[in-house]
Amino acid sequence: MRRTLFASFVALAALAPDAAHAAAGIDGAALRWPWALPFVGILATIATGPLLFKRFWHRHYGKLAFLWSVLTLAPLAAVYGTPAALAAFVHTVLAEYSSFIVLLFALYVVAGGVLVTGELRGTPLVNAAMLAFGTLIASVVGTTGAAMILIRPLIRANAARLHNVHVVVFFIFLVGNIGGALSPLGDPPLFIGFLHGVDFFWTARNIWFETALVAGWVLAIFVALDVWYQRKDRLVTTVGETRPAMKLAVSGGINLLLIAGIIVVILAAAAWKPALSVDVYGTVLEVGNIARDAALVLIAILSLVLTPNEHREANGFSWEPIAEVAILFAGIFVCIIPVVAMLDAGKDGAFAWLLAAVTARDGSPHDVAYFWLTGALSAFLDNAPTYLVFFELAGGDAHELMGPLATTLAAISMGAVYMGAMTYIGNAPNFMIYAIAVERGVKMPSFFGYMLWSAVVLLPVFVVLTFVLLARGA
Repeated sequence: MRRTLFASFVALAALAPDAAHAAAGIDGAALRWPWALPFVGILATIATGPLLFKRFWHRHYGKLAFLWSVLTLAPLAAVYGTPAALAAFVHTVLAEYSSFIVLLFALYVVAGGVLVTGELRGTPLVNAAMLAFGTLIASVVGTTGAAMILIRPLIRANAARLHNVHVVVFFIFLVGNIGGALSPLGDPPLFIGFLHGVDFFWTARNIWFETALVAGWVLAIFVALDVWYQRKDRLVTTVGETRPAMKLAVSGGINLLLIAGIIVVILAAAAWKPALSVDVYGTVLEVGNIARDAALVLIAILSLVLTPNEHREANGFSWEPIAEVAILFAGIFVCIIPVVAMLDAGKDGAFAWLLAAVTARDGSPHDVAYFWLTGALSAFLDNAPTYLVFFELAGGDAHELMGPLATTLAAISMGAVYMGAMTYIGNAPNFMIYAIAVERGVKMPSFFGYMLWSAVVLLPVFVVLTFVLLARGA
């Protein structure tokens, strides 16, 4: 009993900030590393749940996410007071999570109404063409939209292959992440930057070359690996290779217009700056942003109404993948509250070493460090909030970051987008693609198995890219 009480006292002492900070809201400078334990816990649960207790996980993952969220908010309420904890929760939900999930939801629903029919054979040429096409359109329709349009036809094309897991893994690399690097619609972190003043076409103008290099290298690795796997498959069977290909067709064309509508809404919201705002428990919401999110939800509803049900049924559309993403990322966004607070504290916080690591001796930003640290944390913290943390760490002024510090913003953008592919939780579409593939019977690798794939394939590419950045003066 005494040991338990002593351990509890030590834990409380480690968690508790100075008394002066307790009444001043959640001060990241006063938080210590144990506050990150619930976040580590939810990541560990996501990583091990499908592997160690698969049936329990699929039935109760929502309860587990809720539990870790409570273990984050309850101590914050106990130490800082319920109003401070509630204010932090409201800010996270309304200012960060809601816009993030609304855009994903709209793209998921609208793209899910686009039905690609026809019979393709999963040859290396066909697979490479589909991955290349998905990579090209990801910045236009979003990584979520591109994934929803192409993942099921790709899985069908490779259903007869004895080895098809690598096809989905590279699909996550290219279509779910790297391809979305050229616009705010492409990937959630760039949308966050857009909301904070970065020009819509800035990334397309500034990192197209690096994106083309990375995508080209990864696609070349895929082709070599797919050719090897095809030859290995042929030693066993030729099933599926004698079927003639059917003519491809696209149904649900109204959804292509609705995708264009999403783009128009995003651009219009950026141009429209009404003076009106709404204060919700300390979180100020601009009316323009509220209208944007409402318009995106309306577009999703229109897609559901205007798309024939048989199109979605033929597409294998279901709500489970987006529901799983929404629930798990809601838990992640809540559990990350103290982590982001500590990161926001800069040199006064528990992660002061990050600021030191990205700053050169003369006080200028160290762009390669920004690339690698933004990327490393994006792989585990979700790349959207991580992008925002390093955006603020670099000064938070969009005009300066697009001007004198353009190479720094480019490094942050590339790190967040490219390395979001390192884990299933690095970027929301990753988990969505994983869930759809599992539904379709693909034996996807575990959390750590996927990390092995990404480490072997992507890390060498990022190392080479580092030398390219240095050569270009980054």
